[in-house]
Amino acid sequence: MRRSEFFLVLCVALAGCSQPQDEGWLGYVEAETAYIAPPQGGWITAINVTRGSAVKLGDSLFTLDSERATATQAGATAQIEGARAAEEQATATIAQATARRAEIDATIVRTRAELERQRELVRIGASPRRDLEAAQAAYDGAAAARNQATAQSSQAQAQVAQARAQQRQATAGLSTAETNLNERDVRARVAGRVENIFFRQGEYATPGTPVIAILPAENLFVRFFIPEEALSSVQLGSRVRIACDGCADNVTACVSFIATEAEFTPPIIYSVNNRRKLVFKAEARAPGLNLRPGLPVNVTLQP
Repeated sequence: MRRSEFFLVLCVALAGCSQPQDEGWLGYVEAETAYIAPPQGGWITAINVTRGSAVKLGDSLFTLDSERATATQAGATAQIEGARAAEEQATATIAQATARRAEIDATIVRTRAELERQRELVRIGASPRRDLEAAQAAYDGAAAARNQATAQSSQAQAQVAQARAQQRQATAGLSTAETNLNERDVRARVAGRVENIFFRQGEYATPGTPVIAILPAENLFVRFFIPEEALSSVQLGSRVRIACDGCADNVTACVSFIATEAEFTPPIIYSVNNRRKLVFKAEARAPGLNLRPGLPVNVTLQP
């Protein structure tokens, strides 16, 4: 072999050695944080967790002042009790009016019979007219008393209906007051780790403004970028192996998302070999993925 040919072969070999081996796709750990905000505004009286602590479903996260909600609850309770007392009183009035009307009905039967008897006696001239007039007055008085008792009963029935309506309204108000009072103690609807606390005791929190950030374990995933030429080898559901400094050797996940549009390699994963490549953003998830958000990883397709 001539010297020039040997030099050419050596250059090609060196160039081949300088090509880095493609050992996977670059990515990083991403997290979807749950931001916990109060449904009502109020002064924060206590923060019941610390940053980095683990919380379970139902754990108290923070509490708001409850004086106004407690007063509203007490007022609604008093309204219910007052409406019940009014209903009981009106019901007693109905019972009294009913009993009185029964007595009056008996009186009406008696006075009507006497009135008919006196009419007959006056007709045949066996009784003076004043006795007929007295019998008529007795009958009319009984009829008027019966009408009065009926009106009293009807009025009491209307009072019962009104009292029951007031009870329903007050009960609805009490339910709302109890809900508002319960919401002053904000509890965890998700389990996870407390990532951040944005307010402190004594500060005023407005509705919808996050007070605490929680990271549920199931909200961790790996975001990585697949080169254009490798896209055909990956589908939704494909299993991938995740590697990083200090990670366990058997960390795997399942591809849950692949972007439909290509993009240039994001600056966060720039390297000498991929800075000009078109890539497709992808995500992989796995239950209990115990990795730190922001951690750079290397993703390879599992055979």
